[in-house]
Amino acid sequence: MSKNENKITYDAIVIGAGVSGLTAALELAKANKKVLILDAQDESKVGGLARNAFGGMALIGTPEQKRSGITDNATIALKDWHNFANFSENDIYPKQWAKLYVERSYEDIYLYVKKLGVKFLPAVNWVERGLYGNGNSVPRYHIIWGTSLELINKILSAIEPFKNKNIYFNFNYKVNQLLTDNNAINGCQDTNNNQYFANNVIVATGGFTGNLAKVKENWPKHFSPPPENMLNGTHPSCDGAMHDEVANNGGNITHLDKMWNYAAGIPHPKATFEHQGLSLIPCKSALWLDSVGKRLGPDPMVTGFDTNELCRRMSEQKQGYAWQVLNWKIASKEFAVSGAEHNQMIRDKKFFTMLKETLLGNHRLIKQMQAESDHFIVADSVAELSDKMNALNSNQLVKTEVLQQTLNDYDAILSRPASQWNDDQIRRIEHARKWGADKLRTCKPHPIQDKKHGPLIAIKVALISRKSLGGIQTNLNSQVLDKNSQTIMGLYAIGEASGFGGGGSNGEKSLEGTFLSGCLLTAQQAAKDINKTTNINKHK
Repeated sequence: MSKNENKITYDAIVIGAGVSGLTAALELAKANKKVLILDAQDESKVGGLARNAFGGMALIGTPEQKRSGITDNATIALKDWHNFANFSENDIYPKQWAKLYVERSYEDIYLYVKKLGVKFLPAVNWVERGLYGNGNSVPRYHIIWGTSLELINKILSAIEPFKNKNIYFNFNYKVNQLLTDNNAINGCQDTNNNQYFANNVIVATGGFTGNLAKVKENWPKHFSPPPENMLNGTHPSCDGAMHDEVANNGGNITHLDKMWNYAAGIPHPKATFEHQGLSLIPCKSALWLDSVGKRLGPDPMVTGFDTNELCRRMSEQKQGYAWQVLNWKIASKEFAVSGAEHNQMIRDKKFFTMLKETLLGNHRLIKQMQAESDHFIVADSVAELSDKMNALNSNQLVKTEVLQQTLNDYDAILSRPASQWNDDQIRRIEHARKWGADKLRTCKPHPIQDKKHGPLIAIKVALISRKSLGGIQTNLNSQVLDKNSQTIMGLYAIGEASGFGGGGSNGEKSLEGTFLSGCLLTAQQAAKDINKTTNINKHK
């Protein structure tokens, strides 16, 4: 299409009103750029998936860490990052983005959100420690007070003075085509054939894990085949269509086989789309069992150490699911659901209620799950539990005697003096409890069948899609690159669409908390580069 100068009315078009798109638009508006934001959803969904995300960030060298006695810096963090990422020699841009993240984490992420008015909970959590200490060597997972919805609201408040002056929103417009002129991107077109023109186009459309067919198509080769009953932990609008359109225009798409899915999903009790799931944060003290009631092993499955490995192990389950068996005491102390929806006390900033539930147990959530989800089974005996597990599946796979023996074997270990406990799951639980923030949310080891901690609970869990680690390859300016590492003029990609920078800055595994913050970093880098150019209103 020929470029018509009279049609170039924006300095930048941002495709997607998620956290990265909003951040880029805000930073462009501060430099008096004229920006159009196009989003496929209605205005109530502004902020995208971040509206319902938990709001954890991997941050380095923060006051919260220092107050907790944590020594952390870019050198330590980059070593941890590389240990988990397992980068190849060819991962030039992902490595550059990883280095930029750890070096700019404090200034461009922590201080950036603090200036917006965001606060963090004082406790720093220690996640993704690695099975062999090869993950986060120190705690660095910071939780936003108010969840990521608070961040979205703060960004929207900062945008408000620029609305209809520098920033214009068009909701319910799904972009499906990029427009070009003289080998440069100069606009886009939506599904209603409306065309929009700008000097720069920023793709901020998120990942592809809402498209389960695409997830299965790009499934990691070192995993067992993807299960048919996989759940969708994102949204169908995260379909990867703009990845394909960028590729059609010469963009290099990399590392789509690298994803950050979760091992413990259940069907959403109030689903609004097909296969919608809830991502559970598995209890460390729960036993993971196969479809007949045997403990999965020999290495125990314990959350908080290596999420990717939990997913690989789940992919091996021939029936496509596993069971977590625990008791009410463990559930009330450890059970959680990822996201803002089921963390109302943090989302709504009810500090004393949150503190009470942390110290005394979140019985409210357990009762809610018992009432709403048939995958959350409560029983007074092992026989009753196995009967209900089989009833859910309409089969007789779980054998009461097998389940009973599994629990007896584990409980026998815990009936001995602590000096004689010999089980890797118990060792990991005890290690986790040495860190104060984890001790608050991890039970002291005790027999699962202990009557005073009952009743018994079984949760049927399956793999659930979540985040794309790969994506559109970009340089440190968030400019889209072709297969020869040359920039495609006028085209940028940010956030999850870019694999959080470089088409896969996390490599094979995330240290967790690198996603929301990666959206902020990539957005700022794009805006900084575009802000070097002349404003469109100075062209006239």
